[in-house]
Amino acid sequence: MRFEFHPEALAEYEDAAHYYAGCQKGLELRFIAAVEHVIQQIIESPERWPVLEEDIRRCLTRVFPYAVLYSVETDYILIISLMHSHREPGYWRKRIANPAN
Repeated sequence: MRFEFHPEALAEYEDAAHYYAGCQKGLELRFIAAVEHVIQQIIESPERWPVLEEDIRRCLTRVFPYAVLYSVETDYILIISLMHSHREPGYWRKRIANPAN
């Protein structure tokens, strides 16, 4: 199964990687590896993680304070948000109504 990022989720991913790059040498690579590992787990078993709201599921990265919020579409996984766990909850909801923006 393939996956796609909502454009704002991709921006979150890039911003977080840049942030970690500035914190410590190589930390961004560990962050990227953690996110990619979670995405692979989601692809292998998309129904495994609990529903957060409506049809949105959440899988935690564990090492970093991020969660991948996603929905299972007909032929792909849509990553709606790479949400920092200390950020205002629910900010991503507007993305559900308009997944392409």
